[in-house]
Amino acid sequence: MAWNTPGKGNKDPWKGRDSGNDVDAFLNRLKGMFGGDGRGNGGQSAGGFNPAPWVLALVAVWLVFNSFKLMDERQRGVVLRFGEFNRIMTPGPNFKWPWPIETVRIVDATQVVEVTDEVRVLTRDENLIDIKFNAQYRREDPRQYLFGSVDPEQTLRDAAESAVREVVGRSDMDTVLFDRAELIIAAQERLQESLDFYRTGLRVVNFNLQDARPPEEVKQAFDDAIAAREDKNRIVNEARAYASKVLPEARGVAARMRNEAQGYREATIARAQGAAERFTLLAAEYRKAPEVTRRRLYLETIQEVLANNPKVLASDDGNILYLPVGGSPSPGRGGVPAEAPVIRMPITPAETPADTRNPRDDRADRRGGR
Repeated sequence: MAWNTPGKGNKDPWKGRDSGNDVDAFLNRLKGMFGGDGRGNGGQSAGGFNPAPWVLALVAVWLVFNSFKLMDERQRGVVLRFGEFNRIMTPGPNFKWPWPIETVRIVDATQVVEVTDEVRVLTRDENLIDIKFNAQYRREDPRQYLFGSVDPEQTLRDAAESAVREVVGRSDMDTVLFDRAELIIAAQERLQESLDFYRTGLRVVNFNLQDARPPEEVKQAFDDAIAAREDKNRIVNEARAYASKVLPEARGVAARMRNEAQGYREATIARAQGAAERFTLLAAEYRKAPEVTRRRLYLETIQEVLANNPKVLASDDGNILYLPVGGSPSPGRGGVPAEAPVIRMPITPAETPADTRNPRDDRADRRGGR
């Protein structure tokens, strides 16, 4: 039957109803669910406690604590929204949607982690050597660290061994044992290239080849070789020290000998020049007075020859007088005494006047007779 039939009072079903009654009814049903009486009076149940406000308060507190994340200075937060990467949280307070919408995985981005291992390598000159390496790294990229590779730490260990094998395998044993500086740099660069290629998110901050030694099977022979090398270095160092000591002395002696030779040369040249000049002057004087010059040269020569020799004089009566003049031994020192005994020579027959003539006079007479 229609609602607007005549005689029924024109009753409209949408009129005469209070809209507030529907809202009150809905609230009453909610209160009934949380322990209310469900009759719209909003009061407590007749016989008990109403926990609805406390539940709402706990839900609100939970939402607040799950919507904010406080990150430490060392930490980085990787935010996943429904399991997919969304963003990186930086140090300080950060907002996020509560679980299960968003979750956060925290990564320590500043901690330096150390890995040490030992590997046996074949060098370029075909020698086996056990070498220990040490790698220090930090997690530079949290996203790649979590999702770039399955096990970043194991990847780093394997990449470090590979880098050491590659670098050491291109070098001889002496370089590995005694000059590893360039090898360390090359191995670190090769390791970082491998970590970047495998997207590990790790950054190597320090790499070192700590110890290198031969296997135990050849250790004795290796120690002998090392001892021989040390002896060689010791001998070389001693030779260098001796050379550094002797060479300056030899240079000093050589310089002194050169100076003496130069002085002797200059003195000899000066004497020769003086003698030549004296001879030139004597030649000029000889041209002027030959007889006088000859006599003078004779006397100078006799004086020079007899200057340092003992003198023996013989007189006409046969007496010989020894004169220790000019360089002869002094009295009292094993030489001839100051007053030497007179030695008397045997008397020879008197020479005739003809025999005592000067040969020059005879030659002059012969020239005059002609």
